[in-house]
Amino acid sequence: MPRVSQDQLEARRHEILSAARNCFARFGYGGATVRRLEEATGMSRGAIFHHFRDKEHLFLAVAEDDAASMAETVARNGLVQVMRDLLARAGNSEGDTAGWLGTQLEVAHRRRTDAAFATRWAQRSAAIADATRDRLQRQREAGVLRDDVPVEVLTQFLELAYDGLVLHLATGRPAGELSAVLDVVEDAVRR
Repeated sequence: MPRVSQDQLEARRHEILSAARNCFARFGYGGATVRRLEEATGMSRGAIFHHFRDKEHLFLAVAEDDAASMAETVARNGLVQVMRDLLARAGNSEGDTAGWLGTQLEVAHRRRTDAAFATRWAQRSAAIADATRDRLQRQREAGVLRDDVPVEVLTQFLELAYDGLVLHLATGRPAGELSAVLDVVEDAVRR
């Protein structure tokens, strides 16, 4: 039996995450049955759960993957850039955007309805808030950020704008002039 390289395993894991993201977005967590996950990935239950212990861990991996990518962008370029990237992807009708938005909404739903999930997710979501706060603090020290509002308030302001954008796009409303709105959001935190 031929050995599978680490790169091949990682590529397979990425394929599963991408297909599962779309399945969770389309059917929700409860509706994304193992059978639907098999259909979405084109893989057997055994192949899927070789990489992930169960559906819960698969969903967490999808959400963590999204959160890690978002935290990297925030640390590098700020939360407004995450919003701009999301808006650009939505404007280009990339298939993964709907999956990503759906995953965000499903995370929000599960945080409200599943106390155990909410507890586990709180540890993971803190990374994005920390990256936002750190970025804003660096911007303030560089003299770019307004100094009349506490960094914590600016962090919450940007998180609220982000949540609003996600909801707007996820409910199928048109992007319209949201790029100009993001300019206003960015101007609101700058000196």
